[in-house]
Amino acid sequence: MSRRRMSESLPPGVQVDPAAIEQLVGRPVDDLSHYRRALTHRSLLRVHPARTFRSNERLEFLGDALLDVFVGEVLYDRFPEKDEGALTRLRARLVSERPLATYARGLGLGPHLLMSENAAEGDGRDNPSILADAFEAFVGAVYLDLGHEAARGFVQDRVLAPVDLEDVATRDDNYKSQLLEHLQALGRPQPTYHVVEEKGPSHDKTFTVEVRVGDAAYERGTAGSKQDAEQQAARRTLDEMASDPPAS
Repeated sequence: MSRRRMSESLPPGVQVDPAAIEQLVGRPVDDLSHYRRALTHRSLLRVHPARTFRSNERLEFLGDALLDVFVGEVLYDRFPEKDEGALTRLRARLVSERPLATYARGLGLGPHLLMSENAAEGDGRDNPSILADAFEAFVGAVYLDLGHEAARGFVQDRVLAPVDLEDVATRDDNYKSQLLEHLQALGRPQPTYHVVEEKGPSHDKTFTVEVRVGDAAYERGTAGSKQDAEQQAARRTLDEMASDPPAS
């Protein structure tokens, strides 16, 4: 059996518990080696340099792609009125680092991560980036071990079922908040909004607002209130950044 083969040559502290893995997945599994790799942080490779361990980075790549597909399918069907840009931003709210780390915590992945003592002592088991990567890798492991439908079901249960998609979609319409989160993720300055033109009489004014990030000017929005013009400018800036991501 794959479980026995995997455990024969592994030193203490580098093995995974079959019962724990099956509890995480929610069903029996076939090949524990996929899950061990999904839980292996690269810091462990330095502890055992003579062994042929692999970190979870390749599985993370696979899981990331699967999450995009599975979540994208659901959003495409649930929100037929939303355009590509809105769906992309909505998906990012569900599968970016912060929510992925939340899913990993809810699943209880942290205590099962295989990492060096130094990484663990440095709060590595609760590090958002490490947890997010491990969750993506775990999705990849389920896919390789149990197949497409099992991986889809895992994502449905662990990502989509606990989330109120309508609420997330409503919050997605706050484009100023979305732009702020996007720029923070890139480590860039907060956006500022500047009225560059006012037209019309006092009772029927229109405002044109421009988004600026640092010294760079981005898109503009025009509306009957400053708030609506700011939202429009933020939405257009997000669309511009989605098609031509700025350097961080």
